[in-house]
Amino acid sequence: MPDGAATPVGDPADERALAADGRLIRGVRWRLVLWSGLTTLVVLAILGIALYAVAARTLASNGVTQLSDRVDRIVRQVENPRLRPTGPDYGFIFGGTSSGTLAVAVDADGNNAVSGPDDLPPGLPVRAALAAAVDSGRDLRQATVETLDDDGQLVNVPVRVVTQRALSPRAGEVYIQVLQDRTAEQQTLDAIRTVLLVGGLVVVLVAFGFGGFYARRALVPIRESLVQQRAALRRQREFAADASHELRTPLTVIRSSVEHLRRSRGETTATAEALDDIDAEVGHLTSLVEDLLLLARSDSGAIGLTRLPVDLGDVAAQGAGALVKLATARGVHLGLDPEPAMVDGDQARLRQLTVILVDNAIRHTPRGGAVRVRIRGDRREALLDVDDDGPGIRPADMPHVFERFWRAPGAAAGGTGLGLAIARSIVDLHDGRIAVSNRSEGGARFTVRLPAAKAWSAPAPESGGVLASDAPG
Repeated sequence: MPDGAATPVGDPADERALAADGRLIRGVRWRLVLWSGLTTLVVLAILGIALYAVAARTLASNGVTQLSDRVDRIVRQVENPRLRPTGPDYGFIFGGTSSGTLAVAVDADGNNAVSGPDDLPPGLPVRAALAAAVDSGRDLRQATVETLDDDGQLVNVPVRVVTQRALSPRAGEVYIQVLQDRTAEQQTLDAIRTVLLVGGLVVVLVAFGFGGFYARRALVPIRESLVQQRAALRRQREFAADASHELRTPLTVIRSSVEHLRRSRGETTATAEALDDIDAEVGHLTSLVEDLLLLARSDSGAIGLTRLPVDLGDVAAQGAGALVKLATARGVHLGLDPEPAMVDGDQARLRQLTVILVDNAIRHTPRGGAVRVRIRGDRREALLDVDDDGPGIRPADMPHVFERFWRAPGAAAGGTGLGLAIARSIVDLHDGRIAVSNRSEGGARFTVRLPAAKAWSAPAPESGGVLASDAPG
C-alpha cells in the first residue's frame, strides 16, 4: 500500500481551461482542413482551366487547319482552271484530310456561283461571314446554322466557317465558304468540362476528408502537450498547497514547544520534552526539505549520478538491513531473497530506492505479516520485487500511487507522501521501470526493472533465501 496525499477532484478552473483548449484545437483543425481543401480547389481549378483551354485550343487549331487547307485548294483551282483537281471541290467530303467539311461557292449576294448543286443547303451561305469576307477578302468565325436534319426537322448546328474571296477567269469574283460541324468538338469539350468538374469535386471532398484526418493526427501532440501543461500547472498548485501543509504542521509544533519552553523556564523535565519535540520536528522538516530538493533536482535534470557496476542484490540487502529494527518493532517478518544482479547505477540512490520501497511495505503490513524482498538478474535486466501482506491497492488508486503527496483514503498518518515519487525518479534516472500490482494471495507488489550492466554474465543462483528479520510471535 503506498503513501502520499489525496488526489483532488476536478478543478472547475482546470475544466474550463481544458474546454477552452479543446475549442482552440477544434478551431485550428477546421482552419487547417479549410486551407487544405481551398488550396486543393485552387490548384485543381488552375489545372482544370489550363487543361480545358489547351484542349479547346488544340481542337480549334486542328479544325482551322483543316478548313484552311480545303479553302486554299479550292481557291487555287478556281483561279487556275488548268490545275488538275486533287479531289472533290464542293459539297460534303467523307474521309481524307478534309473529312467532315462542306464547301460552297457563291457570289457577293449569296447565290450559287461556280459549280455544285443548284440549290444550296438550308441555312447556307452564312450571311454574316459572307458580308465580312466581301469587305476584307477572308473571314474566319464560329457560328450557328439553322438547317434541316435527316428527319426534316430544323436544328441548330454549331459550325466553324472560313470564307475566302477568289477571282475566277470565267465567273469573276466568287466567295468560297467552307463549313465544319463543331458538334463533336463541342461534345468533347463538354465531356472534358464534366470530367474536370466532377473529378475536381471528388478530389476536393477527398482532400477535405484526408485534411481532417491528418489535421486531427497532427494536432494530437499539441493537444497532449496542452493537457500535460494544464496537468503540470495543476500539480504545481497542488504541490505548493501540500508542501505548505506539510511544512506548517512541524512549524506549529516547534512554535508550541518554544512557547512551552518560555513558560517552563527552570523546569528540567518540561524543557527536555520540548527540546525532544523540537528535535523530532526539525528532523522531519529536514527530511521533507531534502525530499523536495531531490525531486526538484530530478525534474530539472540536475541530479548527478555516479554510475558504476554494482550488485543490486548487495545494495538491496544493505537497504533492507537498515530497516530490520523498524520491522521488528512493528511485528513484521522481513525476508530477503537476493541473487547477483549487476547493474550500472549509483549505489547510494539504489540503496535509497530499496529503503523507500521496503519502508512503505512495512508501514502497510499488519502485525504478524511479512515483507519479502526478492532480487533476480539475467543478461538483459535486473529485477527487484518488494511484496507485502497489506490490504493491497484499490484499482482506482493505481494511477496515483507514484504522485507526489498522494495518500490513499484511510491511509495511516505519517510520512511526507514523497517517498514513492522519489522512487520513481530514481528508477527513471537509471533508465528503468517501476510498477505496482496486487498479488493474488493478497497484498501489494512493487516491481523495479533496471538494465543489466554491460558485459555481465549472471552466475548460478544460490539456493534458499536469507532471513533479514524474524518478528516476535
